[in-house]
Amino acid sequence: MTPGSASEQGRAIQGVVLFGEWSFLDSGRPSVLIVAAKWWPLSARLASALVRHGCRVTALCPAGHPLTHISALDGIRRYEGIRSLSSLSRAIRATQPHIVVPCDDGVVAQLHALHRQEPALREVIERSLGNPQSFPVVSSRYRLLTTALSLGITVPETRQAESTEDLVYWHENIAQAGVLKLDGESGGNGVRICGSLRESLAAWQDVRIPISFATAWKRWAVDGDPLALWTRQGRVREITIQRVIHGRPANSMLACRNGRVLSQVSVVVLASEGPTGASTIVQRIRDERMERAANLLAARLQLTGFYGLDFMIEASTGTPYLIEMNPRCTQLGHLEFADQGSLAGAFSADLRGEPQRPAQRPIPVSTIALYPQSIEALDNGSRFRDDSYLDVPWEEPGLADKFKLRPFPHRRLLARLYHSVKPVDRQAGVEYADFKSPRSDVPILRQDSTATAS
Repeated sequence: MTPGSASEQGRAIQGVVLFGEWSFLDSGRPSVLIVAAKWWPLSARLASALVRHGCRVTALCPAGHPLTHISALDGIRRYEGIRSLSSLSRAIRATQPHIVVPCDDGVVAQLHALHRQEPALREVIERSLGNPQSFPVVSSRYRLLTTALSLGITVPETRQAESTEDLVYWHENIAQAGVLKLDGESGGNGVRICGSLRESLAAWQDVRIPISFATAWKRWAVDGDPLALWTRQGRVREITIQRVIHGRPANSMLACRNGRVLSQVSVVVLASEGPTGASTIVQRIRDERMERAANLLAARLQLTGFYGLDFMIEASTGTPYLIEMNPRCTQLGHLEFADQGSLAGAFSADLRGEPQRPAQRPIPVSTIALYPQSIEALDNGSRFRDDSYLDVPWEEPGLADKFKLRPFPHRRLLARLYHSVKPVDRQAGVEYADFKSPRSDVPILRQDSTATAS
């Protein structure tokens, strides 16, 4: 449909233009509310890409957040820490976006809460996240992997750890080691690799302790987390224990609409912030099994929006095991490639009801050093330094400069005083063994027809 056509004009009511199920207010430019509580760079990079691809973007975030340094935003709203759920509700009502894009797991949890509590917001939340019947599944690692297993997707054996008896059974009957995981955490938080029953019992006791008011206050006042006080409000979070897969991590990010994958980007991790932390240097890959997993889950759960899938590629077989889903955008949404553009571009084009535009700034190589996460590894002489494309946001000079600094809350006097007494506990960076692949800009992992769900 071309703008101004008779069919379009016939469907315009009081300035609102309808494109199938999508509706916009500004000459076909989709309105997006991007919401971020954590100080991750990914939200600012995705927002910039959405603006570049024709969206009108408003941000809800804490003061000083990287999103506040994006030019051409339609507006910035403050994510208040005392009444964060009300902040989100007010932002949705005030901006009336076509779609809300959550950038961390806590925001997803708040959108699910608003869906239960505020019927007037259900339509936009469902339009943003997909079928509400899938909300309990995407919020539970165990239910998600159970669903994946039923679809024939390869997953590591995973069990709920509701009591110490569950851990005793695991170590006596299933495996000597295990990965203990607490739902609702991200970036490697809430994950413990345990080599014995003793370690599992200690980790289980540690992660199940409810967040104290003092801890929540510290996360709000010192770390600048607007969801810290809300997260403390008695939500029961599942604990699972998962079989250890020896190999290397890999990730996929999807752009979906109504259960259909519009576009997908997959990478294998070359370096990360510790063994359970975020990726810093990645290499783009294509893998039929990872793509199949994405398509099957999107269709079964009727997903809409951006999602991330985390895999472990087993060293001995090359089989990718799905280990969890992130029901939100991840680090790959803004990356643009000559053969497929970017996820932001694909999603924006679908919102507009138009073909995707050709890539504007394609990345020239398959190895990508994510900025600013990779700076420390590169400065310390990473062996991937000379072969990597440093993904600096040159289109946003102010953002590139701010990325060089510590997150805004850690620059304040209160944080400096706190961390002078209790330094930030940081994991040492990890680089993985060389990735064996065909000689190609985009390696294609072999299809192992004998791989089965376990």
